[in-house]
Amino acid sequence: MVTSRRRSEPDLLAVAARYAADPAGWPVPLHFDPDERWYTRLAVAADHEVWALSWLPGQGTDLHDHGGSSGAFLVVDGVLTEETVSGGRLRPHRLAAGSGRRFGTRHVHVVTNRGDRPAVSVHVYRPALTRMTRYRLVDGRLGVAEVAEAGVAW
Repeated sequence: MVTSRRRSEPDLLAVAARYAADPAGWPVPLHFDPDERWYTRLAVAADHEVWALSWLPGQGTDLHDHGGSSGAFLVVDGVLTEETVSGGRLRPHRLAAGSGRRFGTRHVHVVTNRGDRPAVSVHVYRPALTRMTRYRLVDGRLGVAEVAEAGVAW
């Protein structure tokens, strides 16, 4: 049974789509950093937060989770590759502009721009991120590499 609270929570992919539709309305202008993936928080609400990320070719994340937050992301421009752990291996999934995905609280992934042009994405998390765990995948098993805290690591 769905509770009234559940019904009142916004669909996170729909929230990402609203922000993706209007990059000119973002409170911070889009930026590409030649040294590392760029990110900025666009908005925070009582039950979620919204981030914009830019990715030059070759830029990506480590293998990580979202510290118990569920979420969604939408590729605004370019192509990103998301890899998730399945059967002890990383399995790639290509996401072109306009593609997105929702994920639950235990989702572990790597996201990378493997293309030859810049990419932009919008990410939404519920609740707001307070920590992220980075992992190593060794011999088919996940091991914790680091726990990063909001306000310290980002």
